[in-house]
Amino acid sequence: MTESLGPNNDTLINVGRNTILCMDLDTITGGFGVHNPLDFTASLLLVQLSLISAISILIDLVLQPLGQSSIVAQIVGGIIVGPTFLGHDKDLALALFPPRNTMVLDTIAAFGLMFFFFSIGVKMDISMLARPGKVAVMIGTFLMFFTTLLSVMISYAMKTYIPMDKSLARAIQFYAGSQWLTALPSLACLLTELKIVNADLSRLALSITIFNDTVGVLFIIGGVAFIESASIIQAALITFSSVVIIFIIVLFFYPVVKWIQRRVINDDKGVQEWHIIVLFICVPLTALMTEMVGQHYILGPFVLGLMVPEGPPLASAIETKLDLFISKLLYPVYLTVSGLSTNAYTISGKSAWILGLLTLFSCIIKTISVMLPACYIGIPVQEAFVLGLMLNARGVSELIVYNFWSDFKILTEGDFSFAVFAVIAVTAIITPLIRHLYDPSKNQIPLKRRNIQQSKPGTELKILACIFDEVNVHTMVNLLEASNATRENPIAVTTLLLVELVGRSMPMLIAHEPNQPARHDSSAAIINAFHQYELYNQGCTSLRAFSAISQLDMIHEDICRVGVDQNSSIIILPFHKQWAIDGSIGSMNRAIQAMNVRVLDRAPCSVGILVDRGGLHGTLSILNNQSTYHVCVLYVGGADDSESLCYAARMANHESVVMTLVRFLHFGSDNARERKVDNELISEVRRAHAGRDAFSYREELVRDGVGLAACIRGLESSFDLIVVGRSHPDSPLMVGLEEWSECPELGVVGDILASADANSTSSVLVVQQQKILGGKLVHRAMKHLAGDRDSLLMQPMPTPVGEHNDHSWVSEQNEPTWAVAMDKSSDRKFN
Repeated sequence: MTESLGPNNDTLINVGRNTILCMDLDTITGGFGVHNPLDFTASLLLVQLSLISAISILIDLVLQPLGQSSIVAQIVGGIIVGPTFLGHDKDLALALFPPRNTMVLDTIAAFGLMFFFFSIGVKMDISMLARPGKVAVMIGTFLMFFTTLLSVMISYAMKTYIPMDKSLARAIQFYAGSQWLTALPSLACLLTELKIVNADLSRLALSITIFNDTVGVLFIIGGVAFIESASIIQAALITFSSVVIIFIIVLFFYPVVKWIQRRVINDDKGVQEWHIIVLFICVPLTALMTEMVGQHYILGPFVLGLMVPEGPPLASAIETKLDLFISKLLYPVYLTVSGLSTNAYTISGKSAWILGLLTLFSCIIKTISVMLPACYIGIPVQEAFVLGLMLNARGVSELIVYNFWSDFKILTEGDFSFAVFAVIAVTAIITPLIRHLYDPSKNQIPLKRRNIQQSKPGTELKILACIFDEVNVHTMVNLLEASNATRENPIAVTTLLLVELVGRSMPMLIAHEPNQPARHDSSAAIINAFHQYELYNQGCTSLRAFSAISQLDMIHEDICRVGVDQNSSIIILPFHKQWAIDGSIGSMNRAIQAMNVRVLDRAPCSVGILVDRGGLHGTLSILNNQSTYHVCVLYVGGADDSESLCYAARMANHESVVMTLVRFLHFGSDNARERKVDNELISEVRRAHAGRDAFSYREELVRDGVGLAACIRGLESSFDLIVVGRSHPDSPLMVGLEEWSECPELGVVGDILASADANSTSSVLVVQQQKILGGKLVHRAMKHLAGDRDSLLMQPMPTPVGEHNDHSWVSEQNEPTWAVAMDKSSDRKFN
């Protein structure tokens, strides 16, 4: 036994082949002004975390313009501070990452990884593990079988015909066998960053990954048992013990989770702090239990997470607590620690090209094994290729496997370093390719006109009503009832409940069956209100109800998709402000405002934004003719005003609606062609309602925008609903008013009516006529008279070259589609 003095006055005791590090107590407790702050464990840990975060954020900012994922930035950040770059300087490496602090940093990373996989389990819908769908099973089976078989065969051929080290000859088989892995955390993070997680292809990729993960867990349990055992009997014993411990975790911890869930539901206070604390205490306990039987410690927390019911209230509360601290701080530490262990100088040139060639072949095989069954079921070749790229996504799951093999000396330091670089390279290549090749919005581009003005007389009006809060339901139902559904002019209403994605990993589009309860009480109440409207207008109205569960910055994809699939003529969106009963603004949601802007830019049909002030004066329901509904149309001119007038003209036929049309004329304006078109449309509406006491028309002559604003202010509280167009690009009355708009998505007139300064109790519907047609912006100036609408619609629309709307591969026979997760009681497909 020999002693020596190590860095920072630590004592190194050499006992045989082992070295014991004895740390100076001052380096643990420390003292202000006595030593270098880097000599103390706590100070050094703070410096390490700050350095890791700063470098990762900086690299992420540099790589974002190149379309790279944050996973790449976090791993590269660890490599930069590791022995490959900054750590190559021995003095700097000993100062920033000394051996005495490695255990502390690894422990922090382990806790981050432990809670990260607990969070992944919480977000997963365990029912999807049992019913992934035929398409996902078929593609997933092809992927696993052919990728594993051909990759292992190539590795055996290399091992036979190419001279290599014994360590590489042993590792290459394991490396080849891991190429079929398609882990949900890696893919979900990538698709979320690309903002395409709501797309059909992304949902299919996630379904395939869930199926592969279910099968992969069984292989991983057996593989870990084989690596840690000295004989087949011992491996079988470890595998059996792992299965038993999973049953024990379920047996003891599942009742705890269900008890907490019942307390949360039955208690008026909702989720309390002690509920979350109990579950967080269970996380390290389950990790310890799986570690005791020879399995990786993440297995227990992941199984515990699966037992937590997905969605609100419990899973949502857990996700709120974990998201920032774990996902943004502790989990990235694990990625960075893997980079710290990566030393490019230990990579052998011969081993690098062998493993690199194997990685390239495996990625090609994996992509082809996905494309073949995908093309067989009707997915276009380009989308099948993108699906193959998605399933090549790599990240934390692969790093866990490589770190595990490195700990058990299956991979040498050089081979481990190359494996980490391979994760970076594959992810860095596929990410920009997916961005470039796949744009889900192209599948939501209509090839024919979908608006109210150019609809044929007597055709069904199709309305997509989006609801974010049940407070808006009353005003929305009144609007639908005022739309005047009759047997000659029926209305097809599609309600889309917008639910923020919290407490689950996969976005879902749920179709609610008639006479079946919804998943959540709030959803049931909303859907029941619309069913009452359908029953009252039986024979004149049809109703379909959906729930879109997604992140609010991507939920516009679901809105546009449902609009396309349901052939909607207009989409009604909620406004982002809610008014209190005293007239002040009670709440504001900027995410809803951003959603509205995205829908306005990409909508496949006309769009209306409903500013709900119905609760301010207690408007009664106009169902059963209980009240008179006063509607006003403000007409300045342009395509949007024409759309709003055509919609309101339909309302004017309702026996309980009193309609007023107010046209604003610019004093001294010449009689331009646009004025003539406006005159024709207004004259047609007036002729249609001539002689009706419930219809009135008047004109207001104004000189400028100030006069226009003054006239609008005088009308604010005289009506239940004011309908206006969003934009008036050619009107001189708008000059100067745009600069004062607080909400550009409402346009100038709509912004005046919805202003917080307005003393108004009138709800407002701001209408925008369809902008996009066949992938191009529609020239929205009116060029056709109202009487020419039928002839215009009879003209065939050319199909753009290379575009298609055929998604017959989405649905499967006699089972719910993978793209839309149905209620459990539902058997209807969503096409």
